[in-house]
Amino acid sequence: MSRFHTLHTDIPRPERFTYPFCYEPHPLSVLAAQMLQQELRRMDDGEGKMFGVLVAEDANGTLGFLAAYSGLLEGRNDWPYFVPPIYDAQQPDGHFKQEERLISAMNDDSQHEERRQRSQKLQLWLFDQYQLLNARGEQRRLVSVWQDYHCSDRIRRKFPLPPGGTGDCCAPKLLQYAYQQGLHPLCMAEFWWGPSPATEVRQHGRFYPACRGKCKPVLTWMLQGLNVEPNPEEQGLPRLEFTVVYEDEHLVVVNKPSGMLSVPGRVGSYSVATLLSQRYPGILLAHRLDMWTSGLMVAGKSRDVYRHLQQQFSDHTISKCYIALLDGVPKEPRGRITLPLLNDPMNRPRQVVDYNRGKTAVTDYEVVSCNEDNTCRIRLYPKTGRTHQLRMHCAHPDGLGCPIKGDELYGHQADRLYLHAERIELTHPVTGERLCFEQAADF
Repeated sequence: MSRFHTLHTDIPRPERFTYPFCYEPHPLSVLAAQMLQQELRRMDDGEGKMFGVLVAEDANGTLGFLAAYSGLLEGRNDWPYFVPPIYDAQQPDGHFKQEERLISAMNDDSQHEERRQRSQKLQLWLFDQYQLLNARGEQRRLVSVWQDYHCSDRIRRKFPLPPGGTGDCCAPKLLQYAYQQGLHPLCMAEFWWGPSPATEVRQHGRFYPACRGKCKPVLTWMLQGLNVEPNPEEQGLPRLEFTVVYEDEHLVVVNKPSGMLSVPGRVGSYSVATLLSQRYPGILLAHRLDMWTSGLMVAGKSRDVYRHLQQQFSDHTISKCYIALLDGVPKEPRGRITLPLLNDPMNRPRQVVDYNRGKTAVTDYEVVSCNEDNTCRIRLYPKTGRTHQLRMHCAHPDGLGCPIKGDELYGHQADRLYLHAERIELTHPVTGERLCFEQAADF
């Protein structure tokens, strides 16, 4: 079976190759994904897995696509419809498997050190088999690519070698095979197929960006020589403005619009914090909202006021209420969600559910109304303040199983994230008065 699957379409070719870490799939990638999904339905595999397609043209200008899956599929990496791995470590008679069997048989306590040394040596040997190509025809060892990307001494000391499985995701496999076969890559996309894993939120059939932890160092090398779309996150954000809801000589309460940073970040320096500091020298934000979340934020005009507000957040004496629009309807009209959350180091800023290492995260909720289009308006009352807590608690199957509308990380993209901090109640740091501020959502 040919691994280059012909596409017959009049869809125009893209001018640039896909920037894989933040993208809208090109129509050619969508078409290729649909054809691959027809094949996956015939396989009838119950395993949840990331799949990818790369649209390319051969030397004759024939249009087609390649398909790949992340890691192994049903314990195999030799399915004929898909591109092969960059290196096949699963051959029973190959050096890796033979040495792996020998190491596994070393069960005596006296062999512990030898077992550790041989395991490290075998891992280094395996990394050396990954000779990565780029569009210029250049080739480099995986470890060399990894270490050159992580140029700071601190990161190199912490991660001297790539994590296991680096190079086995869809995108590196697809590009490597395309280069080997003399194909010219045009665009690519990756999607999840099957049930969501227990820890993450993955929607069946939805497109996802390549992971940043394992794939970004690798793809930064492999994409060299291709005309790649610019990073949308570096194109700048609109200069939005907040509105002041309350102000006295000690504190300020503002209403932040969706799409505005709370504090300077990797996508820009224009933020609520920088704008406030221009108007009120020495002011400090007491908390943050995600860029795409709108709503109320509180800042202290002095360090003492700021510290008092911080202490209230730490003591959970500040109460907050959010309004959200969900894609779906929860099974129960009200309740409590308790799912421990942990940052995913290989896919920042995504969070995962981890019952062993995760931090406690608790949210109460109540359904306000449900609509005919299977959306639901809901109020959320966070009792803790974890990163992406409300987004994960709504989207995760062990939470509500209904992502917030417009949540491109855990659900489906829309014109905005439909999450708004509509009410905050706190004790005034100077007067001791209990204050409550409300700002209705504009959706």
